[in-house]
Amino acid sequence: MNKRVIGIFVSSLVLLAIVLVGCGAPEEAGRETTDRIVVAIGAEPEALDPIAMSSAPAATVSEHMTQPLVYMSPTGDLLPQLATEWEAAPDNLSWTLTLREGVTFHDGTPFNAEAVKLNLDRFLDPDSAAPFAFLLSEVTSIDVVDEYTVRLSLDRPFAPIISHLSHTFIGMLSPAQFDTVAAGEAITEPIGTGPYRFVEWQRGERIVMEANPDFYGDAPAIPNAEFRFITEDSARVVALETGEVDAIMSLPPAEAQRLADSETITIEYPSSVRVLYIGFNTSSGPFADQRVRQALNYAVNKDAIVNAVLQGAGQVSTAPVVPAVFGHSAQSPYSYDPDRARELLAEAGYADGFEIEFYHPTGRYPLDATIAEAVQGMLSEVGITANLQTLEWSSYLATMRVAEEDALQDMHMFGWGTVTLDADYGLYALFHSSVIAPDGWNTTYYANDTVDAILDEARANPNRAERAALYEEVIATLWEDAPWLYLHDVGQINAFSSDISGLIHHPLENLFVWNAEFVQ
Repeated sequence: MNKRVIGIFVSSLVLLAIVLVGCGAPEEAGRETTDRIVVAIGAEPEALDPIAMSSAPAATVSEHMTQPLVYMSPTGDLLPQLATEWEAAPDNLSWTLTLREGVTFHDGTPFNAEAVKLNLDRFLDPDSAAPFAFLLSEVTSIDVVDEYTVRLSLDRPFAPIISHLSHTFIGMLSPAQFDTVAAGEAITEPIGTGPYRFVEWQRGERIVMEANPDFYGDAPAIPNAEFRFITEDSARVVALETGEVDAIMSLPPAEAQRLADSETITIEYPSSVRVLYIGFNTSSGPFADQRVRQALNYAVNKDAIVNAVLQGAGQVSTAPVVPAVFGHSAQSPYSYDPDRARELLAEAGYADGFEIEFYHPTGRYPLDATIAEAVQGMLSEVGITANLQTLEWSSYLATMRVAEEDALQDMHMFGWGTVTLDADYGLYALFHSSVIAPDGWNTTYYANDTVDAILDEARANPNRAERAALYEEVIATLWEDAPWLYLHDVGQINAFSSDISGLIHHPLENLFVWNAEFVQ
């Protein structure tokens, strides 16, 4: 890495430390109440309706209220939730799910097979335009067998279907709500089956919930829960130290070191299933050339970002999915080699470099804006001028997920958590040509017939070993083709008041409070 760029990193970190020391830590406040738990997150959910949700902040909040049929535990086990059993037909062309009895939605509507059918039909309805409808793209029909049994019929075998049914974005809403909105219109006040029920959403500030008195499981020990949206890292930390909030997500690494010896604040380092990457617009401009995409991978020092910016809270990516995901196949990271980057740029006709628009969020991923600035500085060393464009999270999502002809970005930063722990979700959803934006999350507009064919075969093959071999092949192709600037696997850092126990720091980048309680 260029010494000047390293110097900028170090100077910035030193300045941050000076500012923190100079200001002094805020005086800690005593706990005034134990009937409400407040969690601060870095981005506001874009929606609370499964047909409109797209991000982990939405998942963290919504799963307290709306539950999927299957629960993926923090250890990756698929456990019964609203479905208690599931079984595939011998030909793997249908799955029969047995549902939990005695469950009601928050409005008293019974949860049963008819409710599941209505929810899944709505999720798959083209008029809904659900961003994650691909999760069930092989499902051809949902049939009610009896009151507590539902059958999903498939166009072809679909190996990851039960993992997909654990996804938060296939949460169950009360069918009574569907009559209150037009077809395809999102519900803003969800009525689910979860341990908490919706109270209010103050846009730009918070979402408030209260315990569900009729919850079929153990009732939450804390009767009220609140999620506040605090974009600035430093502001979240101050809110925790002053007692304004009880827990925060995405604690900056430097703050974790400062608070490591605190007697009143506990720091948690959950594992993560998220990769952070910079996507190229592969359909036009300089990034339509594979050599240019490879050049930028050589131009950026990922080790320096992990070690100097993130202070070790992450690891350089070796694949488009993290090692914990089934189908991961480790590749050799692109080395930091600015000379090789310049050679490739010259071969592609860009010896004098070029200017691009680089979009990124702020507050959504750990130190995302700082990382964008670091990348900008490194690219300047090989003659590329990257103009940074920063947007609020909801606006960012809407701006990135547009048709190719409407795309404003040459490069854009995204993180993707393979929350099903199956490579289908991390590869098909981002690289298959059938899900090119705005129809899906292939926001690089990447299209490769070979990749499409392998991904199609892998999701339909019930043989686990053969699927792994197929994913190994497709990952090697993607690594060479470089539709992304591969950065790092994200490390989570959360912090919370030491008088709280039972928080669930989930590897899927969720923080759940339904088991939490205040202790002396």
